[in-house]
Amino acid sequence: MGITNGLTDYGDPEFAAYLRGAFASSMGYSEEALDRPIVGITWTASDYNNCHRLAPELIEAVKRGALMEGALPMVFPTISLGEGFLNPTSMYFRNMLAMETEEMIKGQPMDSVVMVGGCDKTIPGQTMAALSADVPTVVLPVGPMMTGSFEGERLGACTDCRRYWGQYRAGTMTRARLDLVKQRLASTAGTCPVMGTASTMASIVETLGLALPGSATIPAVAADRLRIAEESGRRAAQLARDGGPSPRTFVTERSVENALRMLLAISGSTNALIHLTAMARRAGVRVDLERFNELSDETPVIVSLKPTGDGYMEDFHRAGGVRAVLRELPDLFDLDAPTIGGGTLRDHIDPEDTYRDHAVVRPASDPVNPVGGLVTLFGSLAPTGAILKRAAATPELFERTGRAVVFTSPEDLAERIDDPDLDVTADDFLVMQNGGPIASGMPEAGYLPIPKKLLAQGVTDMVRLSDARMSGTAYGTVVLHISPETALGGPLSKVRTGDLIRLSVRERRLDLLVDEETLASREPEIRLLARKSAFAKLHRAEVMQAPDGCDFRSAVEDEADADAESAANAAAVSGSGAHSTERQPA
Repeated sequence: MGITNGLTDYGDPEFAAYLRGAFASSMGYSEEALDRPIVGITWTASDYNNCHRLAPELIEAVKRGALMEGALPMVFPTISLGEGFLNPTSMYFRNMLAMETEEMIKGQPMDSVVMVGGCDKTIPGQTMAALSADVPTVVLPVGPMMTGSFEGERLGACTDCRRYWGQYRAGTMTRARLDLVKQRLASTAGTCPVMGTASTMASIVETLGLALPGSATIPAVAADRLRIAEESGRRAAQLARDGGPSPRTFVTERSVENALRMLLAISGSTNALIHLTAMARRAGVRVDLERFNELSDETPVIVSLKPTGDGYMEDFHRAGGVRAVLRELPDLFDLDAPTIGGGTLRDHIDPEDTYRDHAVVRPASDPVNPVGGLVTLFGSLAPTGAILKRAAATPELFERTGRAVVFTSPEDLAERIDDPDLDVTADDFLVMQNGGPIASGMPEAGYLPIPKKLLAQGVTDMVRLSDARMSGTAYGTVVLHISPETALGGPLSKVRTGDLIRLSVRERRLDLLVDEETLASREPEIRLLARKSAFAKLHRAEVMQAPDGCDFRSAVEDEADADAESAANAAAVSGSGAHSTERQPA
């Protein structure tokens, strides 16, 4: 325990302990301090990460809590992933964050760790690291930002960003007014104030029991956020002193099913299914997409937040947050699952709390939607799965057959989508290839914009398909994560403009209506993003598909199984007769 954990190997343990103590003394630590259990704290602040602007303040509160409980807090830097500042996409770096954080936890002396993070891929990457290292961990979300205001209307990034941008592209808003709105969309520090990926993942880790009850929804700028940080430090010190429990205690089949139900009940981000799958597999738990559909049919959406409802995260927090959802749906959740705060989920639902804000968290008898917000699809175009956020889509488009209008990459989409000569109608299906984890790092390019010529006609939604992801703040009838992706020569790689595609949400089907003989005669349309680095090679060779969480094969608990599922990526994209070219980013 403490400073002598995991001594550096010099062939002489006593010398290693003596040398470490000497170097620690040079930083001003007393012998009394060095005799205490150590709480590690991740430093994720960065000038490239607006979400984490207040992380230093949170870290000071964590340190205060750890000291109050008799531990020695030690802060260490890790990668900071700011969604809007990373190319090609923050998702590309999630596994790097997980790798680095895991190794720093294992490689440095700490008896427990507090993970301070929030921006979309940070909490998933940190949790993946925690489950692999299995050192006692408390996850501390940085919290959502507060809403802004424009001409009397509440605004929140980035759902309202997309709405105003759509008006600008349609020609109904001037650039000058758009620039005025820009200053009000992200008005404070914190993560997006809607039920995007960041808040979805914060809600999921609280439901899993890895974060203190109530910590998911407290606004970033609230004093309560500092108090929950202090309490996280105290709890981490207790875990360090007592030797656990460790993260894998909490991530079990029943807690993962709780987390899936929470995702559905809050109509959370499509990205969360990928992240939760990756997190669960680090603990040896599999997410079954067929079972996910069963849960979706049983679990109503009861939280009304943008992008699928009316409210914002500050409203959800005032309405009781995650605990309010558990309270409204007690028969659907396993409330006897343990939590890092001590006891079970049930223990943290106050039975005396009779207040209900049913405008935000609706009763089960009067839900926002009687079924869950997300469904998975299968079929000849998605043999191993795809996902649709039906709560954010247009029901009239759920049962359709449409003509494919194909774009071969995100760059091709950007170049041609607004071409006035583009042959497209509102009844067509927009299809984008090469947006998957191998080809592109899986950017949030799956929210294919409506062509300008259709916007001018008043079209606000149409069916869009890709192997990419979509921001959790986005909306529309968008089918994502089509697997196997284009770069593996999946069926998506052989779709051509003019092909017919059938979507049936009722049947959970996505089918390419082209005969096998024709498909066999076509070469896969594989266009890989040009990126030359050691990590790029590792990523391309190791990353798995969306149904496997896009984790690295060698990182998951059931590595042999992962190898069997995800045929060697490098071989799939470098040879096998496929038409493969490199492309430059837009």
